[in-house]
Amino acid sequence: MVKLDRFDLAILRVLAREGRITKSRLAELIHLTVSPTWERVQRLEAAGVIRGYRADIDWSGVVQVSRIVVEITLARHTAHDMQRFESRLREAPEVVQCHATGGGVDYIVHVLARDIDHYQRFIDDLLMADFGIERYFTYIVTKVVKDQRDAAPDWVDAD
Repeated sequence: MVKLDRFDLAILRVLAREGRITKSRLAELIHLTVSPTWERVQRLEAAGVIRGYRADIDWSGVVQVSRIVVEITLARHTAHDMQRFESRLREAPEVVQCHATGGGVDYIVHVLARDIDHYQRFIDDLLMADFGIERYFTYIVTKVVKDQRDAAPDWVDAD
């Protein structure tokens, strides 16, 4: 882990909300001058803490989209089986997030599909490819209540 101070955390919080902010506005918001602020941003990028900048796109405003959350449990838990399954999900354009989890299920997968039929073809392909899926549960998202995946939690403090 990278050691961060209050200025670094302030930078991360602002950039998580406003990735297109100017250097001077960022410096103003965190109460530093532009040069040290920019040096800190570059250091955070080089350390891999800031992984990139991207647009937050609401695809439902562009095309019809169905959001689906899937809980998946594999029959076997060997490293080979899990790596093979994870590799397939990384390649799937329908999968926008995949989390390996401990507890009742092995994976929680977030899928964007054109419609339910598209999703069903996707899951059928996974089942036919014999990735060792023992069971899966599908949840159709009816409304996004909150989506702040990259937001910095307020409880993060500098060491």
